[in-house]
Amino acid sequence: MGISQPFEPPPLTLASASPRRVQLLRQLRLEPAAVDPAEIDETPRAGESARLLAGRLASGKAAAVAPRHAGHFVLAADTVVALGRRILPKAEDEASARHCLNLLSGRAHRVYTGLALIAPDGREATRVVASRVTFKRLDRAEIDGYLASGEWHGKAGGYAIQGLAAAFVSALQGSYSAVVGLPLHETACLLTGLGYPLWQAQAAAPADAR
Repeated sequence: MGISQPFEPPPLTLASASPRRVQLLRQLRLEPAAVDPAEIDETPRAGESARLLAGRLASGKAAAVAPRHAGHFVLAADTVVALGRRILPKAEDEASARHCLNLLSGRAHRVYTGLALIAPDGREATRVVASRVTFKRLDRAEIDGYLASGEWHGKAGGYAIQGLAAAFVSALQGSYSAVVGLPLHETACLLTGLGYPLWQAQAAAPADAR
């Protein structure tokens, strides 16, 4: 009678440099075999909606990284914040972050998170998740304090909901994990839909990951 070998899930590459997306994958008891961010042009096209932009960027990132990881499932995501039809930037300086926070103060906005998964055989599945986030009215001291934290750097719309900005959110309709950066329900659906053995991988995860 042969000795059964431990289950080894197929390798999964995350096409993102975001530590929060790695943490969210770990919430599903998935440890990426590689973290390989894609460098693509993220400039919106003329007339492009926030929803279309989020989907296009996620697909573009997955497509850019997949050829470097033969035999892997490659997962990519991108988050876009929009106020009405206006797409807000990923804040790279304090002035940009302050401008975003002033625009979002006391108003509701949309967060679109695009998700793309490419299987080892080249099949691709995509999804865009929309969430509605409402901010309380912010005073100058709150904005100044948040800017001093530095959490806004590189974040779409100039804030990170998983950090101090959670205190600004008066309402959220949709997916909290999508606003953080990776919609877990949709991620699980795409993985199982393309044949990734998610539940077996979770059962085989090390005890300290459970």
